[in-house]
Amino acid sequence: MLETTRMKRLGCAALLALLAACGSAPVGPGYYRVERGDTLSKIARQNRQSVQSIARWNRLTNPDSIEVGQVLRVAPPAGAASTSGTLRSGGSGGGGSGASASATPRPAPADNTPATAPASISLVWPADGTLLRGFDGGSSKGIDIAGSAGTPVVAAAAGTVVYAGNGLRGYGNLLIVKHNADYLTAYAHNRVLLVKEGESVKRGQKIAEMGDTDTDRVMLHFELRYQGRSIDPSKALPPR
Repeated sequence: MLETTRMKRLGCAALLALLAACGSAPVGPGYYRVERGDTLSKIARQNRQSVQSIARWNRLTNPDSIEVGQVLRVAPPAGAASTSGTLRSGGSGGGGSGASASATPRPAPADNTPATAPASISLVWPADGTLLRGFDGGSSKGIDIAGSAGTPVVAAAAGTVVYAGNGLRGYGNLLIVKHNADYLTAYAHNRVLLVKEGESVKRGQKIAEMGDTDTDRVMLHFELRYQGRSIDPSKALPPR
């Protein structure tokens, strides 16, 4: 029993890592990819910057809300300066070693855009239905579409199924489709999954049927992730 519980926990941890970090491409100089256990204070200390500067450069409205796999700018943009002063360490003390770095590292190449950039992928709507809830980046990491049980769920773009199962609590029967090194989409609460891990899918292909697994009503929870960070799917979807 203990071994079974341990294996389930390991499986959920692996799935969380997959959902949070779809791409493993290295980041350029002046950027950092958030790892499990990181805090903004820790990242600031490691890069000799202030929490305020990193929050400003990455337009973080809530410095306490960062995600595994998220890419952060940790060096001043060209022509910008970091905030001087003692770094926030989350506790008393801190000492004088928290001063900002005096030199400005080279900016990252253009293809290492931080995860705050808007989506540049074109999607089709994954299901017909009524939009129940939009994206807010906090309590809502995607959008919720209401429909009737059995409503077709389609792949929003071509890609490869990297997860098909129900091992992540709160998502029910879940599909994750990886589109390239940067983008993936997630489809949760399905009644039936029609594709398997490793299978290639086409844009608009039926991959599941809408259901209510691990939720209190029939709906599709749909997420779009860029370099591991949740972004607003509506910016990549056509008007309805």
